[in-house]
Amino acid sequence: MSTSAVGPAAAGAALWGRQVLSILRLEVRKAFLGRRLIGVYLLALAPVLLLGARAVLTLGPRGAGNMGQAGIVFAGLFQLFILRIAIFFGCVAIFTNLFRGETLEKTLHFYLLSPVRREVLVAGKYLAGLAAAAVLFVASTALSFWLLYVPYGSDALSRYFFAGPGLQQIGAYMGVALLACVGYGAVFTLTGLWVRNPMIPAAVIMVWEGSNFFLPALFQKLSVIHYLQSLCPVALPAEPLAILVEPTPAWVSVPGLLAVTALVMVLAGLRIRRSEITYSTD
Repeated sequence: MSTSAVGPAAAGAALWGRQVLSILRLEVRKAFLGRRLIGVYLLALAPVLLLGARAVLTLGPRGAGNMGQAGIVFAGLFQLFILRIAIFFGCVAIFTNLFRGETLEKTLHFYLLSPVRREVLVAGKYLAGLAAAAVLFVASTALSFWLLYVPYGSDALSRYFFAGPGLQQIGAYMGVALLACVGYGAVFTLTGLWVRNPMIPAAVIMVWEGSNFFLPALFQKLSVIHYLQSLCPVALPAEPLAILVEPTPAWVSVPGLLAVTALVMVLAGLRIRRSEITYSTD
């Protein structure tokens, strides 16, 4: 490839990168603030408040005897509430409103009339939503994990985190929470662009993800939750009627989720290129 061909391509890529960052700076404040996000904050705070109250109300340290059982308790809280409810519905609220909120407020045309490629607009808004979701739910996960072990005393807590598996486990849970925001965020960004009422597809996706335990092996692997659970450091006991499937290894789960996210974002970019503003019908 000639230097003359590489030069314009590199300049174009640099311009798009600067535009993405500019949109990110404009949108990140809106991604963190607004009445629509009150429920998101409550979802992120729920496990923190629950485990914080438990830590405060516990009379004296418990010692290290049942710390292994505490790991199972957190695995259940993380997989059944944080992943399936808090992060899922938090991403519904944050990402479906990236464009839907602008449409309802009749401000989307300002972006669409600006000299910015629509795919760049999608990328900037998605990254702003991802920043908000990641900060809220990764921090909630880490703080909840730490609060679960506070009642066992400072000595046991120090041994568990610095001489035991604590740091590795909290890092793994934070990584899974981040990947959940990445994957669900892309899905609901596309959903917000594709349908007028995103609650209907959100409900369908929730049923699909929630029934993952009971689906045949092939269909389990077509859900986001399967790969997220495969990355969790502590496995939950199997449900009585669940169909057991081998966890997908991390070297497949992580690149696979990122590849699917990239594909969904490409579809979102293609969708917005054909979108037209129809404020009168909203």
